[in-house]
This record gives sequence, C-alpha cells and structure tokens, in this order.
Amino acid sequence: MKKSSLLLFLFLMFSTFCFAQSITLKGVVTDDTNFPLESATVYLTSVKDSTVVDYTITKKNGSWEMKTRKIDDPVYLKISFIGMASYTKRFEILKADDDFGTIVLKDNATELSEVVIKGEVPPIRIKSDTLEFNASSFKVRPDANVQELLKQLPGVEIDDEGKITVNGKEVNQILVNGKPFFDKDGKIALQNLPSEIINKVQVTDTKTKEEELSGEKASGNNASINLTIDEDKNKGIFGKAMAGYGSDDRYESSLLFNYFKDKQRLSVLASSNNINSTGFSMDEIFDNMRGGRNSNIYYSGNGGFNINGVQFGGGSGITKSNMVGISFSDTWFKKLDSNINYFYTSANNENENRTRMELFLPDDGTGIDKKNITNSISRGESDQYAHNVNTQFEYKIDSTSTINYSPKFTKNNSKNRNTSSQTTVNQDDVLINESTGTTFSETDTDNFESNLDYHKAFRHKGRGISISLSNENNKSEGANYNQSETYFYEDGNTTSDIRNQVRYNRRAVDNYRLSARYSEPVTDSLKITIGTEYTSNQQIEDREGFDFNDVTGDFSIANDALTNYLSSTTNTVTPSAGIIINKNKYSLNFNAGTSVSQFDNFSSYMGTNYSLNKTYIYPTANFYGNYRLGQSKYLYANYTYDVWFPQASQVLPVEDLSNALYTTTGNPDLDPNKYHNFYLSFGNYDFSTKSGYNIYAGGNFTTSDIVNNSIIDPSGKTTTTYTNVSGVYNSWFGASANRTFKKDEHSFRVNIGINGGLDKGKGYTNGEQYQSDTYRIAPRVGVNYDFGELLNISPSYRYTYRKIDYTNFNIGSQSNFTHVVNLQTTSYWPKHFVFGNDFGYTYNSQLSNGFKKDFFLWNASLGYNFYNDQLLFKVKVYDILNQNLGTSRTISSNSIYDQENTVLKRYVMFSLTYKIKKFGGKESKERRRSFWMF
Repeated sequence: MKKSSLLLFLFLMFSTFCFAQSITLKGVVTDDTNFPLESATVYLTSVKDSTVVDYTITKKNGSWEMKTRKIDDPVYLKISFIGMASYTKRFEILKADDDFGTIVLKDNATELSEVVIKGEVPPIRIKSDTLEFNASSFKVRPDANVQELLKQLPGVEIDDEGKITVNGKEVNQILVNGKPFFDKDGKIALQNLPSEIINKVQVTDTKTKEEELSGEKASGNNASINLTIDEDKNKGIFGKAMAGYGSDDRYESSLLFNYFKDKQRLSVLASSNNINSTGFSMDEIFDNMRGGRNSNIYYSGNGGFNINGVQFGGGSGITKSNMVGISFSDTWFKKLDSNINYFYTSANNENENRTRMELFLPDDGTGIDKKNITNSISRGESDQYAHNVNTQFEYKIDSTSTINYSPKFTKNNSKNRNTSSQTTVNQDDVLINESTGTTFSETDTDNFESNLDYHKAFRHKGRGISISLSNENNKSEGANYNQSETYFYEDGNTTSDIRNQVRYNRRAVDNYRLSARYSEPVTDSLKITIGTEYTSNQQIEDREGFDFNDVTGDFSIANDALTNYLSSTTNTVTPSAGIIINKNKYSLNFNAGTSVSQFDNFSSYMGTNYSLNKTYIYPTANFYGNYRLGQSKYLYANYTYDVWFPQASQVLPVEDLSNALYTTTGNPDLDPNKYHNFYLSFGNYDFSTKSGYNIYAGGNFTTSDIVNNSIIDPSGKTTTTYTNVSGVYNSWFGASANRTFKKDEHSFRVNIGINGGLDKGKGYTNGEQYQSDTYRIAPRVGVNYDFGELLNISPSYRYTYRKIDYTNFNIGSQSNFTHVVNLQTTSYWPKHFVFGNDFGYTYNSQLSNGFKKDFFLWNASLGYNFYNDQLLFKVKVYDILNQNLGTSRTISSNSIYDQENTVLKRYVMFSLTYKIKKFGGKESKERRRSFWMF
C-alpha cells in the first residue's frame, strides 16, 4: 500500500470523528436544593416499544448534551439517578435543537433500595466505583453470545486477539454472578453464555483478594466485568450440542449444558476436533475459524485457548484436541460460597518446521560481514494429557472477618517426538557443521498451589489486619532420549559427536509466601500500614545420564558428563511500611521496605561438590496513584523496584553438555537482576458523544541485567556463560480512540490506534560487547457498520514496522514490516439464514528466499435455522483459496530468524447444532420478534 493511500485512508477515518448529528438536546440536572447531580442517566425511549433511542450521562456540574438524529415518532425523555424520583416527559417529535434548562429531581426513598419498574431501568448507571449497563437496553441479534453484547456497550472494545478494554482499561477478569465461569479470564463465558439471559453488565477496577476482603481501592489498572443473570432466567437449563464432518477427514463436535437455580449453577463442556479449534463458540458465523486465522497472521496472539494453564488449539502445526469440563458453584450454607472447576484435556500436535537463522558475529577489524547461517528442517509430534481441579471457597466468619481459600491441583503427562537435520555455513558459504538427530521425551508433572487469605476489620473504620499464605509445589519426572550425529569442520579437519543416550530428569520446585499487614486510619482519607513478608523459594534438579550399551541392548553405561545435581534456595524477609490516601478524586498508595535475602546454592558434578552462599540486602518500593478527572476520565501511574535472583545453573560452574552444538555453564560472580518498572495511562470516554480515547506508556530499566556471554568457535559450536550489564531497557507506548455514530438503522463505530516501543539490548559474543536498539510502531484502523440487525460490515487494517540498529556488528541495521488487511461481512437476511465472509490479506516483508511473503485467507459460512430455531445446519469453507501460510520473521538483538510451520489448509465442513432453552421464568420473545419483523 502506497504511503499516500495510507495517509488518505487515515485522514478519512479521522474525518469521520467530525461527523455531526442532526439535532442537539441539552440541559442541567439538580436535586431540590439546586445541587448538581453528576452521573445521572439521560435517555430517550420509543413510546411504541420502549426501545432506547439514545442516552448520555450528566457531567460534574449536572449539565448534559445529547447529539441525536431527528425523530418523527413519539419518544420519552427520561432522567434517572439512584435515590431520586425519575423524570419523564413525552415528545411527539424532536426535529430541532432544544435546551431544557434546569430539571429538578426529587427524593424517592424507594429507589434507594433499587426497587424500580424493570422497564424504567436506564441503560447506564454509575454507582460509586461501578459502571453498570442494563443489558436489555442494547439490541443484539437472536442467539447472540455475551461477547456480541459487550461489543454494543459504550466504551467497550474487543480487538482481533480477543482482548477487552473498557474506557481504556484492559479487562483481566470476567465473573458470572460474582464467581468464575470455569476460569476467571472469562473466555468460555463470553463465547458460550447467550446474551438474552444477562440482566446487567457491571464494570469495576480489578482488586486483589486482599483488597477485595478489606474493601480498599484497587491498586492495579485493570478492569473486571461481572455478568448478572436475569432473575427470570436464573432458574432453568440451556445449552447446545454440535457435530460436524468435512473434507480431508476434518471433524468437530462440542457439547454445552448449563443448569441454573438461584445461587446454584452446574455447567458441563465437552469438545473434540482436529481443526486447531478451541471447541467452544456460539458464534454462528465464523465460530472456530477465527482461531485459525489469528494463529497464522502477524499478531502477538496465536489463536490458542488456555484453560487453567493447559494450552490447546492454535499455535504451530495441526492439533487434535479433546476436553471435558465441569463447573459447579453454590452457597452451601449461609456463610460459605463455593466454586469448583474440573477439566480433562488431551491434545495431539503434528508440525513440520523449516527455519533459516542468521547469527551475527562481532566486527573483528577486517570489515567483513561476519555471520553464521543455519538452515534446518524438523518434523515433530507431541501428546499432552492433563487433569485440572481449580476451586475457591469463601467463608464469612462474622460481619467483620472473612477467610478465602483457593486450592488448585494439576496432573500432566507430555510426550514429544522430533526428527531434525541442519547445516551451518559461514559468511563465505563454507560448511562449518551439520547434524541429524531424533529425540524423544516424556514428562509427568504434579502441581499443587493454593492461596489462603484472611481479613479482620475492627470497630474503628479503616482499622484491620490481613494475613495471606500461598504455596506452589511442583514435581516433575521425565526422560529425554537423544540419538544424533554432529560433524564439525574446521581448518580442513573433521570431528564428530555421535550420541545415543538417555537423560533422566527429576525436578522439584517449592515456593511459599506468608505476609501480614496491619492498617491504621489517621483520618477518614489517610491510612498508614505496617507489615512483613516472608518468602521461601527452593528448586532442585537431579539429572542422570546413560549411554546405550550395544552388548546388553539398553542404556546402562553411566555418563558422568550428563549427570549432575543442582539445588537453589532463596529465603527473604521484607518488613515494610506505607501510606494510603483515598480521596473522592484521587487515591495514592506508597509502600517501601528492605529485603534481606539468603541465597544458597549447591551442586554435585563430575565428583566435585560446589556451593555458593550469599546474603543480599536490597530496598523495595511500590507506588501507584489514580486521579479521577471526571465521570469517566482518569490518570493512572505505577512504579516498582524489585530484584530477581538467577537460577542455580546460572551461578554454579556446572556444564550442560546435553546438546552437541551448545554448551552452557554458570558464573559464580553473577549478581541478581535489579530493575525499575513504570507505567502511566490516561483515558476518557464521553458518553454524550459516544467517543473515547486512551493513552499509555510503560517499561522497565535494568541496572544489572543477566545476559549471555558466548564464545562461538570457527566450527560454529557455542559455549555460553552469563554476565551482568547495565543500561538495558524495554519500553512501550500506545493510544487508541473510538467513536460511534447512529442514524436510523445505521450504526458506525470507528476505531483507530497505534502502539510501539523502544528497546535496548546488550550481550557478549567472542569477548566483544554488542548492542541493539529496537524501534517498533504499529498503527491500526477499523470500522464496524451495522444496518439494523440484518447486516454487519467490518473492515480493518494494521501496519507493523520493526527496525533494529546494531553496534559492534558489521551489519548496521535490519528492518521488516507487515500489512494485514481484513474484511468481515455478516448477513442475517433472508429470514432464518446467516451468511458470513472473512477475507484477509497478509504481507510480510524481508523474508529470506524460499519463504513466501504474502497470502490470502478467505473463510465463509452459510447457516440455516429451522425447527423453531432450535436446529442450525451450517456449511463452512476454511481457506477457500488454499493459500494459508505459517511464515514469519523475528529480528532479535543478534540474529534474524525466518521460519515456516505447518498450518491448516482448505477444508469444507458440514455441521448440525441443536439448541435447548428452558427457563423457570417467562421467556421473552421481544428481541426475536423485532429481528424477524424485517
């Protein structure tokens, strides 16, 4: 795309923000004492069917302004504020600007307890620190899931990777009736819960469990969404079952069942497929094809699906996955809430990989562009099986004390098989080494972790004590089999490394944390805290190596070079003190202390024992501040200073000789990694203009970063140890803006954004320090157009540029860029039919010869609802043009890495879905009638 075309495109997008609606309505809202009411909801509803036409929120001075279309039909102007009687006025038409002056709301005690007529609930309410949306005020198509509902809410954005932001804050927790639905990330809830059962969408700042129990404000800058189930829909069952089969023996199937009864919920999930699918989606158009798209274009996400630490679907290669999950929550008795989730997952992945890597070597004064070029091919297969139990119990001892316990258990077995071959040449195209090999590994892992939190509040408001205890105990046992032949060529001589060996690995990790904190109020807004924290981190690695015995036919010859024992223990005590300031407009939290750490390491290798014991004393500091500039305008800042300790293998002189081409050894003089972290963000959403923006920046600066110090000999063999450098940093920044326009049945939402960063990396190769300065920038733009509930058109474009400048390499710089253009269209006409197209183009510059730089990916589906819309027959075609690719380029501080992986190619799938809904309350048909009336 030419630069002029790009500028014109961006100009048109920005110009859209200047689009003016037909008329402007405004006024001021006060109480009967003439005190302005901030965050009162002002909205227009249709007299005919109570549909919300438009809405806004009053500002700090009680003023409001609503830009809306001319209205020819009767409407109500309504104003709602908690604790006040609602205001209603009827207009037969609205065709001109109007100033309603001051509107006075009177006290209404009944609304203090939220007893209001359901039809009169406003679309948006702001209650203290909670932003609440009334789900029924936002139209979505029949059978839409919760994710489609969220897309209609003002200030809510969902990007191509599924990341959700609300008024610029990233959402990291989604709950249903205050509890996790399988997992706190909420992906299963978003994709599987129907929007029609949702009553309210409540948005708050995400709190830690300690902050939640103590009632303190959130210290982070993330948002949490809580979905409340409509009272009429909170008694009943709903779900679906789907089965599909297609070309090339592709298949998919899934089952979803949910049972709700007041505070009790039981949910069952099951899936099986061989199309890299998550297996769960109520998106009737693209459902599981979107994961395939995201896994292969230039996005940081890979379209995979993670459930409690188990990854399946997406990524490289083609995956067959199976899963069964059960989720149960209930209030067993008055004071005990429970949430229990169980998953069984299995996944088989097959992949073929082709890689070309250029490794830069330092300038030796000859002016020659020194580098080693490695070409490799590999074929791998992996299997993974996992059981996972994730639970949470909260017991309210009395009105002043609560205890929360969250244990989690995981049992995992993984197997990996791989065959590979590679050759390495120098800058003169002279072969310096080559190798072939076959490896197999199998590992069993058991993991138990838990968090126990207790908070006690005293009679004096703000005074309290919090105690937290957490643990993580991980144990793994496995074996790595290696059969390889490696040949080194140097100065006309050939040496070889022939292996047929096994290495048994036993690893144990035990981490414990105990903290206690006491808070004492000085004033209503000022609080001081004192506390202490004790952590104990221990890691043990026990390895035994054996060579194959041709006489006995087994691995019985001990290999001392592959046998070693490593242990590392870090015990830290951190007393600290802090202050907390909470005002109406801002909050500040500063905490500082001193950490005293005992760092003990031991190893046994080649008949010699090594030990390294050191004591460190370091300061700790954490600061965050949040300033509220308006009803939805905020400024947030955070700073942290911390220390990270190296692993035993990095500080003990034990060689790792398990790879013929790479040897590593520790450095006893290595210091811990000390770093400063910072983050700053500013955001605003204007409900009156349906527009918002967000700006953020962050990074970390390291004063003693741990980096590789490598020696690469003329045959390409690398020996690496570790050292400290200062002045290493990485930083990032971003900005986004969005605006929504509505006129009659037409709705436009425009999104523009940009992100980027600047990084500085350092390291050592052959005794010379190298340095890299990385620059990256990625602007994007997207438009979402809806014509009522019949048609959706969503074009988007993303450009990503990355450049690295090098010091002490003969090569001065490297760069690459990508273009990603995508167009999605969805049609719900004619009646009962759903037709979708997902068309994208990706261009990746600077890929090496033999790697294709661009491809088209076109997916389409056609669905037909019948049998009272309980059955859906669908045919979908993935990768219609059969061009899908898995190529990518990665530029690092000392190398360029081009690769190509196996990806899913064209297939046709036929499927049938059966849906069931049966609620205890009376089911509403309003949305379905309004949809099919077209």
